[in-house]
This record gives sequence, C-alpha cells and structure tokens, in this order.
Amino acid sequence: METNEMDVLSDSKQEILGNRTGIMTNPELSIEMIEGAKQTVPSSEGDATEMAAVKAEYIEEAVPIGSSPVMVEVSEDGKSVGQFDGLAVLLDKLGERLAFERQGTRLYEAFLQKCQSLNLDDASGPSVEELRHICEEELEHFHLLQNAITALGGDATVQTPSADVAGVLSHGVMQVVSDPRTTIPQTLQAMLTAELVDNDGWQMLQDLAAELGQDDLEEQCRRAYEEEQEHLEKVRDWLTSMTMDEVSGSTEEVDASEEEEDTRSAKASSRSRKTKSSSASKSKKKKKR
Repeated sequence: METNEMDVLSDSKQEILGNRTGIMTNPELSIEMIEGAKQTVPSSEGDATEMAAVKAEYIEEAVPIGSSPVMVEVSEDGKSVGQFDGLAVLLDKLGERLAFERQGTRLYEAFLQKCQSLNLDDASGPSVEELRHICEEELEHFHLLQNAITALGGDATVQTPSADVAGVLSHGVMQVVSDPRTTIPQTLQAMLTAELVDNDGWQMLQDLAAELGQDDLEEQCRRAYEEEQEHLEKVRDWLTSMTMDEVSGSTEEVDASEEEEDTRSAKASSRSRKTKSSSASKSKKKKKR
C-alpha cells in the first residue's frame, strides 16, 4: 500500500473516531437548529394525551405473554408426576432460569472468543482459562435446570412466560458482548448486568423451592447460587481493575506529555540563551575593533 493511501485511511479513521455528538462542537449551527425547531409547526394539535389513551386500550385488551407450562408426564395411576400447589409457578421460574443460563453460556462463549481474538494479555482483566471455567459452570447450571424440570414432570423445551421475558431482557447484553467494536471493559459492563440479574434469579428460585418444600431442588439452587456469586465477584473485580488501569494510563500519558513539553521548553530556552550569548560575544568583539 502506497504512503498516500495509508494517509487517506488514517485520516478516514480519525474522522470516524472523532466524537461530534455534543452540541457545543458547533455552537453557531446548534443555534440555527434550535431556532428551526421553534419555528416548525407541530404535525398535530394537543399533547400526548391521545397517545396515552391509545396505549391504554392496547394494555387493557392485551393477552398475557405465553401460558403456563403443562404437565407431560403421568404416573401409573394417571396422576401428574410431582403434582403440588405452586408447581406451575415453580416450572415457570425454572424455565426462566433455563433460558437465562442458555443465554449466559452463549454470552461467555462470545466473550471468550473476543478475548482470544484480541490476544488479551492484561493481568487486571480476565484470562481465557477463567472465562472458560465460568462458561462450563453456566452450562452445568443449564443441565441442572433441565433435569429439575423433567423430574417435576415438565417439558424442558417449553418456553414459559418468564422465559420469554428473560430472553428479551438478555438480548441487549448479547448485542454488546458480540459487537466487535466493544472493548473488554465495555463487554465486562454488559456481563456485570447479566450476572446481577442471574444472581437474584437463583436466589429467588432457591427461596421458591424452600417455600414449596422441594428440599433437593433447594440444595441444588443453593450450590448454583454460590457459584454465580463467584462469577459476579470476578466480573466486578475485572471491570473495576481495568477501569482503574485506564485512569492510571491516562494520567501517565498526561504526565509524559507534560514532561515532553517541559523538555522541549528547556531545550528551546537553552538554545535561546546560547543565541543571546553568541550575539553578545559578537557585539563585544565589534566594539573592541
């Protein structure tokens, strides 16, 4: 690639990376934009009251998201396996965690791939081995939930109402993690959001199992919750450490820049003194003549 082509690419990259979102980057045009907005005639009369009324109609007429899971296994006497009060709620919440753990496994797979592609070598950030370990535990939790749903006579492939909501909630996190433009700290911020939700979800599931007298399930949820707490602490520590490193790096760059400027000033001052000294010496020689 020729030098002029490289210069064009460099200029284009700088143009893209330049942040021009702030209105104060061009105060003259911002004033014109504000004046133009004031002069624009509204497309309709009134305020947002009519829009709120239309939304209210939709809310009143809307059907629920999904429906409660049905029992698919029965015992020899024809009764549903594990039938008890609150089973539908428990299966709904188990389905929610199942959907989230499935997505959690995919999140860590995407994160792991990003770190491997970047050849990350940062002591304050996550290692490939640590991320792979968390990913494996997320997958184990997924299988745990599959087995729990089946043991209660449910169908682990059913998308319950809460599972549907969980899928939508985690969609934004996946977008951030899989985006090739996001940095490791930005990715960790998304992972922290997911881990906070996941920890509370396991805590609720453990409490629900205890309330319904499901002792074995409660113990399984307790162990999973402890592992998820470890995931949360690691992600939080990585994010904090890498953010602090960014601050330290910025400070060092500023100090280096100031030191370089001081050096240039000192050299300029030295050259100026030499020039003055030389001029004074020449002046004295002329006077002696």
